[in-house]
Amino acid sequence: MTVPGTQAGGIAVHHRAWTPVRAGEFLMLDCVAQGDGPGWLAFLGAGATPEDLTGAGPRIAEVRQIGAGLIVAGTGGGAILTPGGPLAPAPVPPETGLLAGRDVALAFRLAETPAQVAAWALWHAAEHGMTGALIVDRAAPDGAPGPFADALRAALAGAAADLAVVVLSPGVPLGRAGLAAETHPLMAPDAPGKDRMAAPPPDPWLSPLGEGAVHEALKWRFLAGARAVLTLDPCDVLPPRAGDAPSAFDLCAQATQGVVLLVGRRVYPWRVRAGAEAAIGDHICRQFDARRGIARWGVAPAVAGLDRTWRATRVAFARPDPAVTVPFWRCMALRVPGRATSELVPKTSLVEDPALLAMADRLGHRPVRAPVSAVRTALPDPGRTAIVTTMKNEGPFILEWLAFHRAIGVSDFLIYTNDCTDGTDAFLDLLQDKGLVQHRDNPFRAMNLKPQHAALQAAEGEDVIARAGWAICMDVDEFINIRLGDGRLPALYAAMEAAHPGANMIALTWRLFGNADVDAFDPDVPMIAQFTRCAPEVVRKPHQAWGFKTLFRNIDLYKKLGVHRPKGLRPDLWDRVVWLNGSGARLPREMFRNGWRSTLETYGYDWVQLNHYACRSAESFLVKRDRGRVNHVDRDQGLNYWFRMNHNAVEDRSILRMLPAMLAERDRLLADPAIAAAHAACVAAHRAKIAALMARPDQAAFHAELTGARMRLLSRRLHHFGAAVFNVGPQVIPDEVALAPELPADFFFTVAHAGEAAH
Repeated sequence: MTVPGTQAGGIAVHHRAWTPVRAGEFLMLDCVAQGDGPGWLAFLGAGATPEDLTGAGPRIAEVRQIGAGLIVAGTGGGAILTPGGPLAPAPVPPETGLLAGRDVALAFRLAETPAQVAAWALWHAAEHGMTGALIVDRAAPDGAPGPFADALRAALAGAAADLAVVVLSPGVPLGRAGLAAETHPLMAPDAPGKDRMAAPPPDPWLSPLGEGAVHEALKWRFLAGARAVLTLDPCDVLPPRAGDAPSAFDLCAQATQGVVLLVGRRVYPWRVRAGAEAAIGDHICRQFDARRGIARWGVAPAVAGLDRTWRATRVAFARPDPAVTVPFWRCMALRVPGRATSELVPKTSLVEDPALLAMADRLGHRPVRAPVSAVRTALPDPGRTAIVTTMKNEGPFILEWLAFHRAIGVSDFLIYTNDCTDGTDAFLDLLQDKGLVQHRDNPFRAMNLKPQHAALQAAEGEDVIARAGWAICMDVDEFINIRLGDGRLPALYAAMEAAHPGANMIALTWRLFGNADVDAFDPDVPMIAQFTRCAPEVVRKPHQAWGFKTLFRNIDLYKKLGVHRPKGLRPDLWDRVVWLNGSGARLPREMFRNGWRSTLETYGYDWVQLNHYACRSAESFLVKRDRGRVNHVDRDQGLNYWFRMNHNAVEDRSILRMLPAMLAERDRLLADPAIAAAHAACVAAHRAKIAALMARPDQAAFHAELTGARMRLLSRRLHHFGAAVFNVGPQVIPDEVALAPELPADFFFTVAHAGEAAH
């Protein structure tokens, strides 16, 4: 069907419709006549294969697979025979004259409004000399012929531009089956919280493009005579052209093979004003840590040659000029309309971009600006370091942990407890009375949060945190092991400043220490001296092995405390984050918002590591399991936890150089009779709990399994296993592996899924 184009200020808008032909499941999108003879090209939809074209019919000269569809070149009449029945080619003449000689944008419209598309077209006409557009209107038809084309014609009326626009209604959905619309946040690449989103129903009209033959069909029907074609959707915007520089269309014509690469970046408004329709000029923010762009292409058909196949992301057999890349911005509030920016992207990742602000100004648009954060440049007290922690029934282990960290220079301890039955609360109250710690009841029930999260939220309002120059959130089974200088915090801070002036964060990567085959709880031997066996430095599995905790300067770069690192980055301050790994190398910006574990590229232990004694002795682990977890309160700390965390592969005694200092501080504290008595009471309660648990047959059997030969051998072999083994548990490992006298250095074992093993 044709709606005649109307001329208004040099602008012509034409509407065309495809009338696809279907035979069963087989679809012919279009069939375009070739030359003056009986030749034609038919474009078959997704699911067709060359093997499907059988039997008699027209003379078929060539069949090409393209994506999930086919291009069939033939001559004469008859029908293309498919398993679904005959498809009769009814070739239509090409309409390349509509856009001949023009610089054209090839666009797929999803839900952009006529006003938005008009603004997009006029921007590119003014800034880049665009003189044509082919807009495939993918929105589901509402029964009226060409309503979008009519509305676009009205929106463009009176504009001063030389612009020919063809609006094509495909007549059938072009999207991939089974996928949601690209206009839903679930399909927005940067949207947060997708795991919590209810899946929308599939929408083949607006889902990602699934018909591989579409670009070729459009080429032969409309675009073969264009001077240059850029694949730009109505949400994609080229930046302003600088002076007399060639336009993106010119670059296509100048390219050796007639093809250039377009690379897009997603951009966002900080906020769209209430009741207003999102505009290009609202998009003033980008993600500071975005890594992947959007690949598109531009082509000069006469230079590249029409025999080069046009695909969704490339022109086949044509190499883009390596020295030429055309940038563009994808305006996500146009792509996914009617949603708050926070539904499309974490706002902690957004920063204003001067080029986007300049474009908004050039458009005469007044966007809502992002807030400007204040930052404390002077430390509250550079000599104070504070630890925030949570505890439950940790009484026997408090004294050593406290003495060690006081010995390395920690000045303040803010400790939250809940539901203690072993004297932990009374001991901490005493230590608070002595001016050694700050003790608080955990408000998790009143706050309806998990205990650790509640404690961190409550700690944000405490003076002890506000006045600290440095802070860290960590647990009583974690010890800061500084491996440079004298092993104390001032040496670490000095090294950070010397290597990277202004350094304000350092990741302390876990080193998982096992029980070293220690069965019995022995409070008289320091824990750091008992447990000296651990994971190798390079140990990427289990997933928890390279987790880290973060020591950070208290200068308000982040909004709140977090379990592994501060959270809620103030995005406009991202470039002030100088975050180091445990070897003093800078961490990449991609870690700044959500990173919590090291990788092969980011781990480091040369300066500092966090010794993590998650298991301790087998007897103490019974008590830990009975107590439950402080954060993942609904997860059992059973055999699988022991298997994942009990690493005895190698020995690391580096922390022992601080043993004399720790013992001196511990003995000084124990010289106070009240402290000594409180510590002894906690030890006695721990012993009593062990005895009570060991009297139970199920716990005795569990203890025997922990201390048996199988688990002891496995604790030295964890680096031989794949991630799936840790997810399933040690029971999946065959005895011939677990009990073998030794394993080759390069031995590797994993499972495909529960119960199915694969070497």
